[in-house]
Amino acid sequence: MITFTICLLALIAGYFIYGRLVERVFGPDDRKTPALTHADGVDYIPLPTWKIFMIQFLNIAGLGPIFGAIMGAKFGTASYLWIVLGSIFAGATHDYFAGMLSLRNGGESLPEIVGRFLGMTTKQVMRGFTVVLMILVGAVFVAGPAGLLAKLTPDSLDTTFWIIVVFIYYILATLLPVDKIIGKIYPLFAAALLFMAVGILVMLYVHHPVIPELWDGLQN
Repeated sequence: MITFTICLLALIAGYFIYGRLVERVFGPDDRKTPALTHADGVDYIPLPTWKIFMIQFLNIAGLGPIFGAIMGAKFGTASYLWIVLGSIFAGATHDYFAGMLSLRNGGESLPEIVGRFLGMTTKQVMRGFTVVLMILVGAVFVAGPAGLLAKLTPDSLDTTFWIIVVFIYYILATLLPVDKIIGKIYPLFAAALLFMAVGILVMLYVHHPVIPELWDGLQN
């Protein structure tokens, strides 16, 4: 578990060292956020800081990173490198800058920000790309949880049933004010996910399972 431990330490170091560098480039300030300046009771609603962090934690630790990491691990121990380096220099940095750009531009989405600086044509192209991407991501984020829930419930509650349930949930979460569903349920899911992650981490160091090292993948 030497490589695994080094990777954990690298992620922590990346947060404190590279994260501080990123914050110097584009740091927060004392200006009011769009949740206050554009408050509408639906999409722009002030929430407690801890809830915001729990919601963001659940968003970035969803099916995408899970499926991506699992598929990447099938390629061997090189996944140690791309997961750690990708998380520090790509994933975390991208999410931070995307959030800060939106924060500085009235809480706008990415296509609107692109249009603001690159013109209407680029904005429309970005909108089309976003629609296609959201359809693909939405399909995975509906079918993925539905398939998992179908395996954990009686046979009468098949995948189709759970697809309908998850789809209805997504519609309600989109239409209702942020604080009604997302602000109440997401922190609970995030806490459960955090508990599971800590539990797995503790058990890994308690039982010391055999985990491939990075250098194992360098052998012929």
